[in-house]
Amino acid sequence: MAESMPASKPHARSPARKKTIRRVVIALVSLVLVGLVGFSLVPEPAPVDLVRVGRGDLRVAVEEDGTTRVKDRYVVSAPLAGSLARIELHPGDLIREGDVIARVLPSAAPLLDARSRSELGARLAATTAGIQQAESAVARAHTAASLAQRELERSRPLAAQGSISPQQLERLEADAGARHDELTSAEFGVRIARHEQTMARAATGAPSAVGEGSAPFEVRSPITGRVLRVLHASDGPVAPGTALLEIGDPSALEIVVDVLTSDAVRIRPGARVEIDRWGGDSTLDARVRLVEPSAFTRVSALGVEEQRVNVVVDLVTPASRWASLGDGYRVEAAIVVDEVRGALLVPELALFRTGESSAVYTSEGGVARLRRLRIGRRNGIDVEVLGGVREGARVILHPGEQITDGARVEAR
Repeated sequence: MAESMPASKPHARSPARKKTIRRVVIALVSLVLVGLVGFSLVPEPAPVDLVRVGRGDLRVAVEEDGTTRVKDRYVVSAPLAGSLARIELHPGDLIREGDVIARVLPSAAPLLDARSRSELGARLAATTAGIQQAESAVARAHTAASLAQRELERSRPLAAQGSISPQQLERLEADAGARHDELTSAEFGVRIARHEQTMARAATGAPSAVGEGSAPFEVRSPITGRVLRVLHASDGPVAPGTALLEIGDPSALEIVVDVLTSDAVRIRPGARVEIDRWGGDSTLDARVRLVEPSAFTRVSALGVEEQRVNVVVDLVTPASRWASLGDGYRVEAAIVVDEVRGALLVPELALFRTGESSAVYTSEGGVARLRRLRIGRRNGIDVEVLGGVREGARVILHPGEQITDGARVEAR
C-alpha cells in the first residue's frame, strides 16, 4: 500500500503583519477622534429672519395730526351800545340770511351824540368802500375760476389720449375746485360787506334818546348757516363791537395740519392727502390747498421747541361720507410727498451703517455676505435700492453682533 502524506500545518501569522494591522486601527481611531473634536468646535449656524428683495410701490408721506375747521366763519358783533336782549339761539341751530339773531334795546342814556353820529357816518363810508373792494375780489375770483375750469375741460381729452399724466389732471381738478371755493368765499365777503353797510346805515338813523315803546335794534344774520358758538348769551349792556355769535357752514370744512418746517419744504399745493382715524370706517381723500408762508414755535411733549407750519387741506371725498365731522375735530393726515412705482425695496429693519454707507447682510448658501447699498427714497418701513443687491436676494432682518461677513446662518 502507498504511504499517506502527512497533513500540512497552517502558517503562523507573522509578527510584522500583526504590528501593521494594529497601527492602521490606531490611525483610524485617531482620525475619527480628531474629526469629532473638530466638528464639535465648528460653531452652530445662527438662526436669522430672512426676507426676499422684491419690487413694489413706495409711498413717502408726512404724517401728523390735524384739526377740522369751518372755512368761512363769521363773528357777529353788536353794532352799537345798548342793552342786549337774551339770545335764544344755541350751537347747531340753523339760521338763514336776514334772520334776526339778536336784539339791542336802547339804553337809558342817549345812543348817539354828535361824536357818535360822526363816527357812524365814517363807518358807513368805510362799509361802502368795503363793498367795492369785495366786489372787485369777486370779479378776480370769478375770472380765476373760469380760467381754471376752461383749463380743466381742455385737459380732460388730453388725459384720455395719454398726452398728460393722471397726476397733472388731478392737480388741475384740485386747482379748479380751489378757485371755485375762493369765488364762493369772495361772494360771501360781498354779502358781509353789504350787511355791514345796512347795519351802519341803520345805526346812523337810530334814535338818540329812548322813551317808552322804543323799538329794539335788530341784528340780522349775514349768511345762511348754523350757529357755531354763542359768545354772549345773557342779557345786559353791551359796548359797540362786542362779539355775540359765531356762525358758519359746518358742511364746508377744511383741515389744518401743522408740520415741521423741514417737512413743509417738501409739500406742494395739490399733493394728495389721506385722512385716517377721524371716527369713520374708511379713509378720506383730500388735497393740499395751501402751505402757509409763516412758521410758528410750538413746544413738543418732550419740552423741545419746534418750528412748525400750518398746511391747509381740502376734503375731496363727498360730504355725505363725512357728514358727522364737525368744527375742531381731531384727525390724522398723511400728506404724500413722493411716490415710486415698481421700485426695488428692502425693509428698513435690514439696513445698518458701515462707514459712510448703508449695507445689508444677504444669505447665500447658508453663509452671510455683506452687501453695501446705494439707496434712494425711504419711508420708515421700506427703502428704495438703487444698487448693491439684486431682486430675489434674501436679506437678514435686524442682524445682531453675531452676524458677520462669512458667518454661517440658517432661517428660523
